[in-house]
Amino acid sequence: MRLLVVRSLLPVFALAISCSSAGSQVAYDSLAQEMLSFGLRKGEAYALLTELTTIAGHRLSGSRGAEIAVDLTKTMMEQRGFDNVHLEPVMVPHWVRGPVEEVMVIDGSGGVEESLTICALGGSIGTPEEGIEAPVVEVQNFDDLRELGSAARGKIIFMNRGFDHGHLNAFAAYGGAVDQRSRGAIEAAKAGAVGVLVRSMTHAVDDVPHTGAMNYEDGTTKIPAAAISTLDADRLSGLLKERSQVRVRLRLSARTLEDVQSYNVIGQLTGSEFPDEIIVVGGHLDSWDKGTGAHDDGAGCMQAIEAVNLLKRIGLKPKRTIRAVMFMNEENGVRGGNGYPLDSRRKGEAHVAALESDRGGFAPRGISVHADSSVLERVRRWQPLFELLNAGRIEPGYGGVDIAPLVRQGVPGFGLVVETHRYFDYHHSDNDTIEKVNPRELQMGAIVEALLCYLISEEGL
Repeated sequence: MRLLVVRSLLPVFALAISCSSAGSQVAYDSLAQEMLSFGLRKGEAYALLTELTTIAGHRLSGSRGAEIAVDLTKTMMEQRGFDNVHLEPVMVPHWVRGPVEEVMVIDGSGGVEESLTICALGGSIGTPEEGIEAPVVEVQNFDDLRELGSAARGKIIFMNRGFDHGHLNAFAAYGGAVDQRSRGAIEAAKAGAVGVLVRSMTHAVDDVPHTGAMNYEDGTTKIPAAAISTLDADRLSGLLKERSQVRVRLRLSARTLEDVQSYNVIGQLTGSEFPDEIIVVGGHLDSWDKGTGAHDDGAGCMQAIEAVNLLKRIGLKPKRTIRAVMFMNEENGVRGGNGYPLDSRRKGEAHVAALESDRGGFAPRGISVHADSSVLERVRRWQPLFELLNAGRIEPGYGGVDIAPLVRQGVPGFGLVVETHRYFDYHHSDNDTIEKVNPRELQMGAIVEALLCYLISEEGL
């Protein structure tokens, strides 16, 4: 019965659009309500995410989990009758952390006083098997590091700038601290240090370290880099205040292997009138090798599949093609995002919009628009529809890492805006598991995406 009810609305949509904007609004109101009701009752987003995180687990590029995820998501789309389901090859980096991750505080006689909880940062080199032993020096920022001068030489630099809790948006707090992780090893090596420890990128104070991508620079010595849990960062900082010197031994077995072939996974609902005009909705299929990548970004991938699936299940036939893309390798290379626009299959296609969800599977609150002001104003006309879903914030902002190459080509980009308060409790850590995802919040994100994609398909930008 539900399929018949929704299909009966379609002629009304067409008539209302051609006759009056008011009629169009009424028809879309009905559609938004139908998407909400059907999606919350019969949506599959959480079941899909459970399957992904259980069967594939963590999915770092080049890993067995990533291979399983590629095959699994392809099967998910095929089983739901998506059109043109296929894989697009992309070469990706293959970094492995190995079994050894240790930081030990060394006492005055050379013995182990205590261990601190760490994990290697993604891309770090390993240490010699016996480790690296050196005094620790704490800094808050790169200016502090440069002021050390020769005092940094031969030391392990401890970068201990925490999140600014005064930011309402958790991503602003992250942005104010993450340079320590991304460039810490570079700046410490330039100062002559032999290793770097970085306070984990999280609001939480606990004993769970958070990994994430770090970088090296040509011409600068590569030194090992690790994240330390916030609880032990506070412990180490306290020790440094109590003593004239604290020595630690750092051991990591991380290494980088040869690049391997992986894939972007693609399926779509082909447009009924303009099949070569494409609306991309996606997330990144890879995740760090801590936890199972439930929020980052299994949630975004399963929301994309569910958004397309929801449109199919309620019988809609969009004018333009709505394409779900599972991008590979956002976390440590963006090879999938960069490769997608370059694939030979893009010849003859015109991308009219790209939407990404990569802020966790939390309650949606709106849409960020990465485009010119005319597109922003166009989408703001639909704001009352999204307010029906408690997601009425339409604001300028970033779309996402994987769709950024499309945006640079002039394609309007959109990001799903969600509640951010808990995201960095889980991000890049063993805490990022399916139990931390609320099924209704996850499904609501998929419903918002489905509505946006359908509106763009019918009315353009």
